[in-house]
Amino acid sequence: MTVTETHLAIDAVWRIESARLIAGLARIVRDVGLAEELAQDALVAALEQWPTSGVPQNPGAWLMATAKHRAIDFIRRNKLLERKQAEIGRDIEAQQERIIPDLDAQLDDDVGDDLLRLMFTACHPVLSSEARVALTLRLLGGLTTEEIARAYLIPEPTVAQRIVRAKRTLAEAQVPFEVPRGEELAARLSSVLEVVYLVFNEGYSATAGDDWMRPALCEDALRLGRILAELAPREPEVHGLVALMEIQASRIRARTGPRGEPILLLDQNRVLWDRVLIHRGLAALERAEKLGGTLGPYALQAALAACHARANTPDQTDWPRMAQLYQALARVAPSPVVELNRAVAHAMAFGPAAGLEIVEGLIADKSLEDYHLLPSVRADFLIKLNRFDEARLELERAASLARNVRERELLLERARSCAARSTP
Repeated sequence: MTVTETHLAIDAVWRIESARLIAGLARIVRDVGLAEELAQDALVAALEQWPTSGVPQNPGAWLMATAKHRAIDFIRRNKLLERKQAEIGRDIEAQQERIIPDLDAQLDDDVGDDLLRLMFTACHPVLSSEARVALTLRLLGGLTTEEIARAYLIPEPTVAQRIVRAKRTLAEAQVPFEVPRGEELAARLSSVLEVVYLVFNEGYSATAGDDWMRPALCEDALRLGRILAELAPREPEVHGLVALMEIQASRIRARTGPRGEPILLLDQNRVLWDRVLIHRGLAALERAEKLGGTLGPYALQAALAACHARANTPDQTDWPRMAQLYQALARVAPSPVVELNRAVAHAMAFGPAAGLEIVEGLIADKSLEDYHLLPSVRADFLIKLNRFDEARLELERAASLARNVRERELLLERARSCAARSTP
């Protein structure tokens, strides 16, 4: 194996094993920043040794063993054993004999529990949304700072600062490396789910830049969601989020044309939808529903996506059912954006005038004044009502607000089409 091939192998192994390494180490040293540094030390050792010695038969175990030794060295160097002695009132000699062997056992404990702890720590509400996303992609997604910066079209130093500050904030706040219990669990789980879906959405509909989608981010989010579903099988909203992402991801191949131009949902070739992902999504939704109770926001959105997935054509979609689901979603997670989506379903079920009536009630909402989809949706209804001049103005306004280049081009193209159809 050449040096280049070895480095590629190391990169692949790191993507698979890094989260497990960091999670296991964080449980011992109680500091995610330090845990990442120790795991990085093991990676450096692999980069130094494997090109000569070859890739081990079990590279993940090799990295874990190396990381264990780094953790033990750190504990000895920093006299953490003496601190433990003060806490439990034993002499240092007995402590060294007991703690160091136990460290191997501790690092080999249930990896799933460690990963779940790491997720809850990286997504702690004490951090900003941007910091939670960056730290999660770094620690659990295995992405480099450069890769995160490229995915989000922001400067690499900005990402690096967010990650450094996030680690410092967690340390200063003394955030425990644990899965929360009781009433705190729901709020903290909501933060984890929010981060995963933020990552997915940025891949599915890029907020800025030249590309309509960044599928690699969708894949990262799906992987995190699937891991979370295995670690928290009794949480309906976890399965709801996975279902939502699986079904949405099934449409990726159909969402762009030959030149990368966006293709809207109702115009997509559904033959291109990935039936395996749809099947997985519907199965995850069924798991969420079987757990009982009122469906949460993610499960309800998954049920809405399922209405599209089950229809071979837009006309076969159960639009009245979708209007009902949006009403339920508005009750559990009220927001102007949900109302805007409800207007679309309402228009498809009961006519564009009915949808326009809902949209008109949203125009005065300050939170939507810079949201490009509000004038875009309003334009859709106006077009169906043959009010092309008004629709053109709305589409031009939507284009002026859109940050994504592909989306802006689509909106301007539709505006030109309205101009061609308007009455002289």
